[in-house]
This record gives sequence, structure tokens and C-alpha cells, in this order.
Amino acid sequence: MSLQDMTLEEFTKALASKSSVPGGGGASALVGSVAIALGDMVGEFTIGKKKYADVEEEMKALMARAQSLREKLLACIEKDAIAFEPLSKAYGIPKEDPNRDEVMEHCLRDAAAVPMEILELSCEAVELQKEFAQKGSVIVISDAATGVAMCQAAIRGAAVNVKINTKSMKDQAYAQQLNHKVDELVKKYTKMADQVFEDVYAKYE
Repeated sequence: MSLQDMTLEEFTKALASKSSVPGGGGASALVGSVAIALGDMVGEFTIGKKKYADVEEEMKALMARAQSLREKLLACIEKDAIAFEPLSKAYGIPKEDPNRDEVMEHCLRDAAAVPMEILELSCEAVELQKEFAQKGSVIVISDAATGVAMCQAAIRGAAVNVKINTKSMKDQAYAQQLNHKVDELVKKYTKMADQVFEDVYAKYE
């Protein structure tokens, strides 16, 4: 059974177990997919309402993007587990093996690539949540705020799972380039997520 096909009970039990997968990357992907699903829900409660007729087509386009993001993030749960398996085996290669460094470097790059994808998808989700929060039905924009808070968690979780791999890379030029990209994305989109959340939160004070 793939991780994506597990029930919530099965997935969280596996997450809590003494197993390397699913781990932080897969959990971040799941949180990101749940987050953007909340934005999509805001769209569902907005379209078809006369009050929001002027943003209906825009809302439908946002929903289509949200659905695509949700599917991509869900797929990353399994992709993260698949990428980690070769790395876990590579750590077991004897240090005197002349091929160890090359194998490790390749596996580390692959293992970093999936959380990087999760990070980028979650950043895109923040941009969509901003639109849902600003243009969606006022009766459900609290769900957009909830979603954007979860996006921020997915971003931070994905970021640290990129960096745990770059930390071990021999090619530090590549690692630093990836780390810089991660830092910039985290800085920009956590700040954006904070602003979206605060804007909605202030409406209830």
C-alpha cells in the first residue's frame, strides 16, 4: 500500500513508528495538501453567489490551481519516501569503499529535491491563499487563514528537510546555492503567510 492510500489512522501510526518513512518531508507534504484544500473550499463557498459574481471566473481559476497543487503535494508523500530509501542504504556503505562519496552525493541530492519541491509548492499555495482570503466569501475566509497557517508549517518543515541533506553534501557550492534559495523562499513566504493570517484574524477582533 502506498503512503498516499493509507487511512489517516494508518498514516499517523506509521509516522509515529520507529521507521524513517514517512517522516518530516512526507508530513510536510500532507500538511501542505490539507492547507490548500482549505483554500479550494473557500472557492466552493464563493462561486455561484451573486455577491461574488465579479470574481467568479477568477475564483474558478484559483480553484483549478489549488486542486493541482493538492494533488502534487499528495504525490510528494510517496516521492519523499522513495527518495530517502537509497540514501538510508548509502549510509550503510563502508567508509573505505571508494564509491561511497559519489553514491552518497547522488542520494543526498535526490533526497533534498523532494522537500525542495514541497517547499516551492507550499509557497505557491500561500500566494493562492492570499487570493482566497481577499476575494472569497467572508463566511469562510477563516478557513483561508487556517490554510495559510498550515502552509507556513509545511514551508518550514520542508525547508529543514532540505537542509538536513545539504549539510552532508561534499559539493558545498551546490549545497550553499540550494540553502540560499531555501532561505529566500522561507523569508518571503512565511512573512506573506503571517500577513494573510493577521489580515483575516484582525477581522474578528
